[in-house]
Amino acid sequence: MDAPIGHFDNATPAPDCLDELTRPVADAVRHWSGSVPADQLVYVETDPQWADTAVFVEHYGQELLEQSANCVVVAGKRGGETTLAACVVLSTTRVDVNGVVRRQLGARKASFASMDTATGETGMEYGGITPIGLPEGWPVLVDSAVVDLPYVLVGSGRRRGKLLVPGKAFAELPGAVVLEGLGVA
Repeated sequence: MDAPIGHFDNATPAPDCLDELTRPVADAVRHWSGSVPADQLVYVETDPQWADTAVFVEHYGQELLEQSANCVVVAGKRGGETTLAACVVLSTTRVDVNGVVRRQLGARKASFASMDTATGETGMEYGGITPIGLPEGWPVLVDSAVVDLPYVLVGSGRRRGKLLVPGKAFAELPGAVVLEGLGVA
């Protein structure tokens, strides 16, 4: 099959290649529900040596720069309690951690979670974290610009491989909250 965006040698509906995904991501694809059929989630093989954004888009398609999203884990703290959440923003922006995220989580302080916390809590590889398959109960904060795209390139749970996901599917993820201004230039 041809990938809906980018120039990849191999593109496969995610339900047909669950062995390529981490367990939490594979489980989420296996139990997928919502208006977007699971076979519209597409797994593409990528080489980790081209993971850097500039090299990645040069190799797989310049248009991906505007159609890629990053998923980062944040920690909101208030009164000794910590809330972990995922934030999904276009790769051309950065997460407004101290503004939008902090207010949405009702936190006194918000920051990026440590690598050990992010990987340990998600069961995913650093640099490949995706909003698909996150722990139950986590808020998934999604910038509205991500939802507006026909397809978005995001991590697959591993550094090798990515997922191409219809933008509107992000609004239907468990715990999803779509926010204006989550990603800032």
